[in-house]
Amino acid sequence: MAEAFRIGLLGHGTVGGAFETLLTERCEQIAAITGLRPEISGVLTRSRGDFEEILGGCDLIVELMGGLDPARDYVLRAIAAGRHVVTANKQLLSHHGEELWGAAREHGVQLRFEASVAGVVPVIRVLQESLAGARIDRIHGIVNGTTNYILSEMASRGCSYADALADAQRLGYAEADPTEDVNGRDAAAKMAILARLAFDTPVHIDQVTYEGIELITADDMQYAEDLGLGLKLIGTAERIDGKLAVRVHPAFLYSGHPLASVHGPFNAVTVESEAITEITMSGPGAGGPQTASAVLGDVISAMIPPASTPETTQALQIVDDVESAFYLHMEVEDRPGVLAEVAALLGAEGASIKSVVQQGLGERARLVMVVHPLLESRFFEAVARIGSLDFLRSPPRAIRVIDEEFV
Repeated sequence: MAEAFRIGLLGHGTVGGAFETLLTERCEQIAAITGLRPEISGVLTRSRGDFEEILGGCDLIVELMGGLDPARDYVLRAIAAGRHVVTANKQLLSHHGEELWGAAREHGVQLRFEASVAGVVPVIRVLQESLAGARIDRIHGIVNGTTNYILSEMASRGCSYADALADAQRLGYAEADPTEDVNGRDAAAKMAILARLAFDTPVHIDQVTYEGIELITADDMQYAEDLGLGLKLIGTAERIDGKLAVRVHPAFLYSGHPLASVHGPFNAVTVESEAITEITMSGPGAGGPQTASAVLGDVISAMIPPASTPETTQALQIVDDVESAFYLHMEVEDRPGVLAEVAALLGAEGASIKSVVQQGLGERARLVMVVHPLLESRFFEAVARIGSLDFLRSPPRAIRVIDEEFV
């Protein structure tokens, strides 16, 4: 049996409960990877648990209480006692980060906080590790899923801010009191943390200029659409003439911007540097299971890591015939019945057509379609048969289509 690794859990709300569930589900795999078996040794809430007892009986503290007090006191006491700490508390770090990081260095422990910004998107780890040697020039971020959902709904449905907010609350994307989300302060706290890491300088939340989306109207969204623009709440941290600017505000984006296509409650962060040009990371920015996954990743990092890539713990079968949607492009003769013959051959292999466009006349006739997902082997069998039809002027071209939508 692997040795136990005891975790004291402070807070047992949505994220805390999801973390305990996920830890229970994954403990065997974690034990195989690290040689230690993680377990919850104590839980502190308003109605149960004693902090001193939990601290004395654990190897690591996970702080998911939120807020500044008593979270700050508990984290400092845990660090002073030589315990690693994992937190998702963006407000704590944006107010007291330098004090906490200094204490962690002094006592030789880890303070990890991936879940404090952008949920499951691993932007903290990328900045601290993968891009540690790069000189970052600019960060743009959609780091609040509530506001991104509201703006996405206003754009797609033409509804008012109030209606979109009500929908967000009904679906659990917005709190009963959404003030810090919609006024930009939540995003400002996260941008303070990102700016501190990217630009190696202390940044307090009070140094971040922010404004929210409360005054955005349906008319604004309509004009944006007419101009080919999308509206997002954007956080920015950038170098300007040897100085640092950190701000959060609504901004229009042209469709070619990496963040323009980020819709619904998703978060995304774009990092720009001369060394790397630009990279964009995106994914769910909130939610119990998603945030818990980021917390668990930090816990594993704080446990005894392997010296090199560990042995695998699973032997999954590798498959090469998978389902996919496809784009199919055909140059055809301009004559009746072409579409019907192509559709019949596709239908014989179980392919259904999602959309089709016929363009051009005579020698310039084109037939372009997208088919719904099916096994690739069946699709390519149909394409081979289509390729032998006498009205094709060149071999058909097929490109896979990622047909998933995340809302």
